[in-house]
Amino acid sequence: MTKVPYQSAIGSLMYAMVATRPDIAFAVGVVSRFMSNPGKKHWDALKLIMRYLSGTKDKCLCLGRGDVSIIGYTDSDYGGCADSRKSTSGYIFQIMGGVIAWRSRLQDCVALSTTEAEYVAASEACKEAIWLSRLASDMGIPQHVPKLFCDSQSAIALAKNPVYHAKTKHIGVRYHFIRECLANGCISLEKVVSRENAANALTLPYHKMHWGVVIT
Repeated sequence: MTKVPYQSAIGSLMYAMVATRPDIAFAVGVVSRFMSNPGKKHWDALKLIMRYLSGTKDKCLCLGRGDVSIIGYTDSDYGGCADSRKSTSGYIFQIMGGVIAWRSRLQDCVALSTTEAEYVAASEACKEAIWLSRLASDMGIPQHVPKLFCDSQSAIALAKNPVYHAKTKHIGVRYHFIRECLANGCISLEKVVSRENAANALTLPYHKMHWGVVIT
């Protein structure tokens, strides 16, 4: 493995992921965790991603016409990392039917429940939604309150109900930022069924979903 250009290949995949390929964000995030000491299985997984990109060169991101309002989706797995047992957060934002921002990364804390994992993911997505809304306004694109969709009813209830919960008192203060945003009307947090949650592809392996990528 010392002769294998693993780190270089990861860098190339990250460039593609950040620029135009949100569909490989989760897979690249997984293989990049082993850059310091990769094994043969990690190299085989990386080559599978390369083959996938080679076979989907005709896929692209596109913007349509119509409403220019920002719409976001957030999702999380639960304890997906076998080493640290941390969960993976993912969010994706669309405008005019096309994807403009996305992210898939391990959470900083170990979630003790699926509700906490989804709540942390929604809080991170909330910050991105506010930044995108301000950026669009600075560019002269009028914006309504950004809509953020989540498939966890319990996480939505926790965000909208700023009262003391004995089972969630350990959650970091910074993740409660979403409560203030909801109270001030900065964002709108709504329920979406899991099969229509575009952020699923950023938290689950081999999950295929159409969210602005041209399917031919």
